[in-house]
Amino acid sequence: MKDNLEMPSLEEDQPQFVKNSVLYKEFLAERAEILKHKWIESEKAGKDIGFEKALLDWIVKHRSNWQDRRRKEARTEKSAS
Repeated sequence: MKDNLEMPSLEEDQPQFVKNSVLYKEFLAERAEILKHKWIESEKAGKDIGFEKALLDWIVKHRSNWQDRRRKEARTEKSAS
């Protein structure tokens, strides 16, 4: 399977204040899930399905559950603090 050549590492190109923002951290977490989904689905298909197809498939099948789980984890972390 090819490495992800179409989407370069974003983190190294960003200023520190952006890297520290909650919004950017959520973006990176979501992107990581999409890339994981792309890898899994590409393995199933026996070929690279591409980022766009993986993105759309992940949004339809997994995004809402993933967001709910992230919110619950964030609440649990806040209450534990």
